Amino acid sequence: MSIIVNQVFKRFGNFQALDNINLTIPEGKLVALLGPSGSGKSTLLRAIAGLETPDVGSIIINGQDTTHLDVRKRNIGFVFQHYALFKHLTVRENIAFGLEIRKHKAQGIKSRVEELLELIQLKGLGDRYPGQLSGGQRQRVALARALAVQPQVLLLDEPFGALDAKVRKELRGWLRRLHEEVHITSVFVTHDQEEAMEVSDQIVVMNGGKIEQIGTPAEIYDHPATPFVMSFIGEVNILPGHSGLINSGHENNTGSLFIRPHDLEITAEKDDSSSWAVVKRIIHLGWEIQVELGLPDNMTVLAYLSREEFSKLKLQPEQTVYIKPRKATLSSDFGTNGKAPQYDYSI
Repeated sequence: MSIIVNQVFKRFGNFQALDNINLTIPEGKLVALLGPSGSGKSTLLRAIAGLETPDVGSIIINGQDTTHLDVRKRNIGFVFQHYALFKHLTVRENIAFGLEIRKHKAQGIKSRVEELLELIQLKGLGDRYPGQLSGGQRQRVALARALAVQPQVLLLDEPFGALDAKVRKELRGWLRRLHEEVHITSVFVTHDQEEAMEVSDQIVVMNGGKIEQIGTPAEIYDHPATPFVMSFIGEVNILPGHSGLINSGHENNTGSLFIRPHDLEITAEKDDSSSWAVVKRIIHLGWEIQVELGLPDNMTVLAYLSREEFSKLKLQPEQTVYIKPRKATLSSDFGTNGKAPQYDYSI
């Protein structure tokens, strides 16, 4: 079921939580609302759910204006960060709860619960209580309970925020596979860029109650529309545009210069387009090497190297090297045709 958010505003006292939000979520897509704390992403999710009412604007789900429709009549599944399971009920009873409230037939409830237990890979654990499960298992039960009533839309508010990094990683992959199976229109809130990039079909980047950019993970990362998106999605070095790291042939060098760490080339020898730097710190991250480099005027940048590149360079702390960007973006270029161009320095 598609979701259309049309010119929505929401204010809490003097705080503008949502500022003219326009968004269309196509049927069957898994969309991430991504942004820092206070960006408006959770308020937007709650407005879609009916837990908040917009001051202005409308929310249309499956062609129906639901702006002022009671939350209980929206047929929406909602998954919270802290599970919200009933501790005194078994896994089966938790999943069946919504169906029983809607007075479904007992045989139908039993069949649906067993189907969902298999879907969330907890078959055989139906008689356990939430306290006997791991955090990841409890969150899967919460998802099954939300799916039990076959909602039009599934909404997830920081669903993995209370879990440790390893479990979060596992559940991200599981949620993506689950979505491929049930193919329900889903919207989830996160402040974790990696989570949004890995799981979603589309990302809505929010900041200050407004939408900064909408696009696929690749579009958001490779073609950021604003300086905020460039700095928020993935690691980036931000330097003065006149720092000397940009080719002097580009006259438009005002503002800031944005360079991804993996787009910063390190060499042992100087050429006409490189600048000197000093190796300050080397961090081994297993599959890649992170190098912290000191520049003139006490500036610092990060570069990412593959293990092969690092082995060839044989870098040591306090070693003088030469650097140049393979790609870079100037802040003055943002807004050109809606996307920032990237100067390509590759040979």
